[in-house]
Amino acid sequence: MSSTTTVRLATRGSELARRQATTVKSTLDSRRREVTLTEVDTRGDQIRDELIHRLGKTGAFVRALDEKVLDGDLDAAVHSLKDMPTEMPADLVVAAVPERAPSGDVLVTPDGGDIDDLPEGAVVGTSSLRRKAQLLAARPDLEIVALRGNVDTRLEKLLAPSLQREHQARLEAVGKLDEIVGDAAAVDDGGDNADSDTDDDDDADADSEEYDRSPEEWFNDRSALERDAMGRQVDTEMDAIVLAEAGLQRSDLLETVPTHRLPREQFVPAPGQGAIAVTAVDDDVIDQLREVVDHPRSRIETTAERTVLAELGGGCIAPIGVSAIVQGEYVHTRAQVLGPDGEETVEATRDLPITDHAAAAADFAADLRERGAAELIEAAETAATADTTGTREDNG
Repeated sequence: MSSTTTVRLATRGSELARRQATTVKSTLDSRRREVTLTEVDTRGDQIRDELIHRLGKTGAFVRALDEKVLDGDLDAAVHSLKDMPTEMPADLVVAAVPERAPSGDVLVTPDGGDIDDLPEGAVVGTSSLRRKAQLLAARPDLEIVALRGNVDTRLEKLLAPSLQREHQARLEAVGKLDEIVGDAAAVDDGGDNADSDTDDDDDADADSEEYDRSPEEWFNDRSALERDAMGRQVDTEMDAIVLAEAGLQRSDLLETVPTHRLPREQFVPAPGQGAIAVTAVDDDVIDQLREVVDHPRSRIETTAERTVLAELGGGCIAPIGVSAIVQGEYVHTRAQVLGPDGEETVEATRDLPITDHAAAAADFAADLRERGAAELIEAAETAATADTTGTREDNG
């Protein structure tokens, strides 16, 4: 393929997926490559109410895109790297890993508190087995509920109840104020109950001080996300949700909602979280993507993480966190394998030599398996087979 040939990129149709694909397109555009984006519907998108871990280990959000590439219909596919199975078709290559976004998790609450600020028995929403186990390890009293949908949908589900209560209170205050004003006018006409009239005026002043704007003005000052949330019906009210910081950042929502970064030592991120992967099969396309889009440091870090995951096994149905950060000549790597309720944990850190990080990562995973990680993963696989209420990592 010549450098002037159009590169046809496959992407999922969600807002976040399109934003990720657009960053790849923009990088290629800047180097005078012609690029087109084509939306591909995936099984994960089609079965929106199905729990993701029950869709199998072939990548509910990945396989349909890669099939388009393998069949030659499109040249490359853009994925969230943490969605990708560690086992890939032989001809398919991760041609590029662009510079990674923040890889950690954030707690989102209506008021911006951290995990210790949540009340006893608080309800927390997440779409991840890993996050569920980590939350319960930190706070066994929490009630964890399954949460799916795009990033903005999940935020709306969190914010809706408190915003709706606030709006209703403002409407009722206006109604009360109108009633007080009406009663005062009637008193003035009759000339009686002067003391009552004064009390009513005090109540009216208190209401006007509490709400210095009309309900309409208050509503118009809300963000688009908050206004959409106010029209949403929610079955389960949540005190908080956990999301990937990268998803919020790429959706331009990080500054819109109150967030608190969860400590990485306790909440080890999913392997590949915050990273994008571009897959391809054609040698010329692979060369172009690697030359223009690939970010070496991000590739090293994610390779170490995914190697640990592959050697541990468990894929999408076990609570596993792996985080790697290049530090000088080493890749500082932390791995965490948990039981489903967070009561049991096998975790360790190791500095992997950057010159041989993949092989060193495999050795690190083997040591973790011997220390008890294999038993936790086997138990998780057994539980996932029988459990119809569990959850798994997804794009948020």
